[in-house]
Amino acid sequence: MRTRCRLVLFFLTVGACGLGAQSPPSSPPTNTCLDCHLIFEDDEHLGVPAQLFAGDIHAARGLTCAACHGGDPREEDSDKSMDPAKGFIGVPKRADIPRLCAHCHSDAVFMRSYNPRLRTDQLAQYGTSVHGQRLRRGDTRVAVCSDCHGIHDIRPASATLSRVHPLRLPQTCAGCHSDREHMKGYEIPTDQWDEYRASVHYRTLAGGDLAAPTCATCHGNHGAAPPGVASVERVCGTCHVFQEQLFDQSPHKQPWDMMELASCLTCHGNHGIQPTGDFLVGTGEEAFCINCHLEGDGGWETAEKIHAALVGLDSALADAAGLLDQAERAGMDVGEARLVQANARESLIKARVDVHAFNAARVEETVESGLELAAEAHQAGEAALDELAFRRKGLGLSLLAIAFVVFSLWLLIRHIERGKEEIIYKHEQ
Repeated sequence: MRTRCRLVLFFLTVGACGLGAQSPPSSPPTNTCLDCHLIFEDDEHLGVPAQLFAGDIHAARGLTCAACHGGDPREEDSDKSMDPAKGFIGVPKRADIPRLCAHCHSDAVFMRSYNPRLRTDQLAQYGTSVHGQRLRRGDTRVAVCSDCHGIHDIRPASATLSRVHPLRLPQTCAGCHSDREHMKGYEIPTDQWDEYRASVHYRTLAGGDLAAPTCATCHGNHGAAPPGVASVERVCGTCHVFQEQLFDQSPHKQPWDMMELASCLTCHGNHGIQPTGDFLVGTGEEAFCINCHLEGDGGWETAEKIHAALVGLDSALADAAGLLDQAERAGMDVGEARLVQANARESLIKARVDVHAFNAARVEETVESGLELAAEAHQAGEAALDELAFRRKGLGLSLLAIAFVVFSLWLLIRHIERGKEEIIYKHEQ
């Protein structure tokens, strides 16, 4: 490679200046690495990396190839620019990549001049992860910085082209975790990506909500480690705070802890979490409760009461909404009733969260307040439709009266015209 670079630079110089021509001295290029590598544009090892580097965040910040590969990019002679005495290391070994990146990224003083908000504990976090622990034991197949962030085309995590942008992160993780050949020997399923793509979390993310959970939300990023069974509830609770608090107060908390069961996962699963609904609680075929409770026990009865309460409020809200929709389409003002309806809907949402306490009395209390509001909205809808009917009757009577007056005027006009015709006729006779 060095010989090729020297030859290329020589012929470029000759071609630019002409044989025997005198050229004025010029300052050497600041990055001879790119000058040489860009010549081999179709070479995946030489030209392509140089082309990709143009869009790299490090290049945008003024760093050169030497920041990672060492050497002196100011030297035109490849023997000098790639001199090991000047720190040239070439392609770093996989096992060395985390510490190589950390040479800058763990230096708080150095990083402050580039991005004061960027954390500088990534290497320490990586050391706590399963990836970092396995790398220390000599397993070089585990993920290192370049596997997740890229190599020569690294972008900020906020950039949509970044491999760790929320919309692209799941696929980045799947690059290893869905590869059955690569994951052999780790005893880890390889269907996480397929399950996640079918989940409500992914559908929310794909719909444009970047706050929706991705792999890093639950597993961490630099400190990536699979949550232990005892910690899953806490992981879910970082977003679903009230559900976690209610479950901690529920009768399920103690037996779940004793049996070392993952509370949230028992009902909702992990990677393939589906949208929830009132059908999941109760004693129906799709209800979770029947997986543990038998007909006649306390849990069975509690589940039936909770389901009945939720379905009752949902049905009442649907009836009220139907009346209000009908009145609104007819042009009636139902603005205040809509506010009451929204408050009733809030009660239903709260009741569905209260389910996690597995306390029928608590759910029924919340539902009762919602039923009162739903009834108020229902009455407002009926009143609006009654007023609409009254207005229509009044309009009908008004139209009849107007029609009668018009008809009477027509008769009067006809009578007057006939009288005039008779007078004219007698006068002519």
